[in-house]
Amino acid sequence: MALSIASSLSRPSLFRFITKTTKFTSPSILTFLTTINPKYPTRSRFASSSSSSSSSSSMASESKESPSNNPGLHTTPDEATKSYFMQQTMFRIKDPKVSLDFYSRVLGMSLLKRLDFPEMKFSLYFMGYEDPTSAPSNAVDRTVWTFSQKATIELTHNWGTESDPDFKGYHNGNSEPRGFGHIGITVDDTIKACKRFEHLGVEFVKKPDDGKMKGIAFIKDPDGYWIEIFDLKTIGSTTSGAA
Repeated sequence: MALSIASSLSRPSLFRFITKTTKFTSPSILTFLTTINPKYPTRSRFASSSSSSSSSSSMASESKESPSNNPGLHTTPDEATKSYFMQQTMFRIKDPKVSLDFYSRVLGMSLLKRLDFPEMKFSLYFMGYEDPTSAPSNAVDRTVWTFSQKATIELTHNWGTESDPDFKGYHNGNSEPRGFGHIGITVDDTIKACKRFEHLGVEFVKKPDDGKMKGIAFIKDPDGYWIEIFDLKTIGSTTSGAA
């Protein structure tokens, strides 16, 4: 009967007939289907699909942050690293007067410590949100105190760049070749903060209502480095689809 049907139907009609009346579990049926339509998925393709589904199910049953979902991740730190912490990110700046104004007046940071190196003609400015009145009065002790704070910004100024007409500025990492991306600042209210930034003449890369990720903004510092702006009220809902 199968041969009779096969001889009376065109190839597309025959394919539709078989796919509607079989469950594709027989190897002979799969062989026949791939003969009349090479694009028909073989058993190995079904197996691949099943494997992918099983993998997705496995990921869903475990945290995205679990070692099984992140090859190479070690969850038990080496004993030697237990006192380590993220202390600073360094930006090279053209003009300290302009950068200090931005990070202190616009972003509200304080100068925790300044280090000058006359022989090498550069200075370091450590900015952060710690209270500088709690810093030791002794200069050396204050350096140690500064380096004990978390998440500071180290602004590096190579003397002379602020007045050099040939100085072209520094690469911010967001044009080719891309590398470094941005730092992030948590604010109390992103919309409110961005209105203030706009009033202060800050350059925006992205305003809160731009693009697909609403509620997140990106601004630039005087040297063009990107700074992400977000608040804790909306960051969860904004990224919920990726969580």
